[in-house]
Amino acid sequence: MARYWIEEQAGLPCQVEVASEYRYRQVAVPANTLLITISQSGETADTLAALRYAKQQGYLASLAICNVAGSSLVREADWRLLTKAGPEIGVASTKAFTTQLVALLWLTTALAQVNGRAPEMISADVRALKGLPRLVEKVLHLDQHIEELATTFANKHHALFLGRGPHYPIAMEGALKLKEISYIHAEAYAAGELKHGPLALVDENMPVVSVAPSDSLLEKLKSNLQEVRARGGQLINFACERADLDNGDGITHIKMPWVYESVSPIIYTIPLQLLSYHVALVKGTDVDKPRNLAKSVTVE
Repeated sequence: MARYWIEEQAGLPCQVEVASEYRYRQVAVPANTLLITISQSGETADTLAALRYAKQQGYLASLAICNVAGSSLVREADWRLLTKAGPEIGVASTKAFTTQLVALLWLTTALAQVNGRAPEMISADVRALKGLPRLVEKVLHLDQHIEELATTFANKHHALFLGRGPHYPIAMEGALKLKEISYIHAEAYAAGELKHGPLALVDENMPVVSVAPSDSLLEKLKSNLQEVRARGGQLINFACERADLDNGDGITHIKMPWVYESVSPIIYTIPLQLLSYHVALVKGTDVDKPRNLAKSVTVE
């Protein structure tokens, strides 16, 4: 998510790495590059190893975004940005994830300001960030509707999540949460890639969840959703109230409030997490302690 923000708003090239892969490959580091490590616990073994490896590769500096003030990651990084989410009880992080997004957007705004972005655009982002509590409260009012929707998922074995642009990573978060706590196999795809393989899986037994804000990519997303319906797929659209998507049998809309573009991914994260939560409750799984998972991944 940060890559979309940083490259678009701050005009800086940004590369995203999976820590468990990064630590074992030879990397080429451009001059004056900042390394940002992200961890809820600050004790994740692969992330710590990646930070230690990076220190030998010539980075300008390292910044840790973390929820635990005294953690190893915070102590070993040059700079730190604490998310202050409070104790994250569940293994499948929810508030820790959304506060990481907030921290990354604040960071993006600061970088954009340094790089000479128009002051009025900076002010708009700051106002949007400060308005997040009100917007979150509004989305939480959808809880009962999402709870009713969850019953349709309980007997499913697969689900597909779609998003475009900066909402593709949010679709990934939705799929991950559904896998983690309800044990339903779920995958996320950039919606434009649907025709390159996953469309073959779509039928009436596979619900397809879309993230559909009213943005510049909405018309492209609509054509992808039509491809799903043409093959009998059941559509569940978390869609902006201004999106004007098609209605019909096999289509469910969860109407989201219009939000400022930069904070939209943060807001759309919340109903996807709620969906996973309610599906898990219907199935009777342990929401806080999913099987086979650990709170802090301190081993490879």
